[in-house]
Amino acid sequence: MGTTVGIWGTGNMGRAAIRAVLGHPTLSLGALVTSSDEKAGRDAGEFAGLAPTGVQATRDVEAFAAAGVRAVAYMASGDMRPDEALADIRGLLAGGITVVSPAIYALYDPASAPREMTDDLESAAHSGGARLFVSGVDPGWGNDVLPLLASGLCHSITQIRSQEIFDYSTYDQEFSVRELVGMGKSMDEMPPMVAPGVPTMVWGGQVRMLARVLGVELDRIEEHLERRPLEVDVHNVMGRFDAGTQGALRFEVTGVTADGGTPVVMEHVTRIDPSVAPDWPQPTTGAGSHRVVVEGEPRLEVTVEAEAEGGNRAAGGNATAAMRLVGAIPWLLERPPGIYDATDVPVVPGTGRIIP
Repeated sequence: MGTTVGIWGTGNMGRAAIRAVLGHPTLSLGALVTSSDEKAGRDAGEFAGLAPTGVQATRDVEAFAAAGVRAVAYMASGDMRPDEALADIRGLLAGGITVVSPAIYALYDPASAPREMTDDLESAAHSGGARLFVSGVDPGWGNDVLPLLASGLCHSITQIRSQEIFDYSTYDQEFSVRELVGMGKSMDEMPPMVAPGVPTMVWGGQVRMLARVLGVELDRIEEHLERRPLEVDVHNVMGRFDAGTQGALRFEVTGVTADGGTPVVMEHVTRIDPSVAPDWPQPTTGAGSHRVVVEGEPRLEVTVEAEAEGGNRAAGGNATAAMRLVGAIPWLLERPPGIYDATDVPVVPGTGRIIP
């Protein structure tokens, strides 16, 4: 049966985590927690489009302890409820359960997270004998392990740029697309995701991490934002987005050295329709991609296009993030209690996952 793992959350990341655990050769699913009364009682396989597993979703967090899980993939969102997510994670750690999660952006680089947060979680982890690893895709492996891998293939570097380029009409999360990203909102409204300081809060830790690992001392982090309106009405699965409202945004979070160099850049180009801002960077193919560009010798570009759930690129990104987290569980369980970051946790090969 392998190591018993629990999953907290049944949304986009939750269903990706279900597939990741069920597809892992040394892990088994022991419990599934949901916040929804409507989802409670449904089999985990139903959420992931798989055969019944015998594990039913429950609202009872104590199900983790009852099932004897050693680790939990905490996939509930922390975007609008960071304090609650932190409390959930702290409780799991104190109870002796190792946690992997994408929920708390500050912890993508624990070294630059608020000290009171990390001290509290470290205390819980050590008291319970547990470990914590927080990561995702962007922010996540697209901003840490991928650019670090690419950097090792170049003998001189002037800049490393990590890009997420996506058409969000394929993203199955209407609240985030409209309310957080601001698609379809007035150009006079500032979307919460790109309000001054927020991009640095989300991506700044990974800028600092990359610079630290590469031996670069940063003087400051700067943000740059551009937004474009829709020129015509567009329709997609989320409904209508009116001409004149926001149709695309592009922002950068840049690490700047004392002499004005910009060695590390995180860039997002987000559209609600492929026709908007055609002069901005485009995905190589399809609805979206993650790209790392190393300006140096040799100049290097690495593009990743992940697909899941019938060719959906957003679901593909979720799947890679879930597998990075779930795949780290066996390694984490062999390590001392504490908080780990992306430079600690190796990229584990897919041993045992080849399907004849």
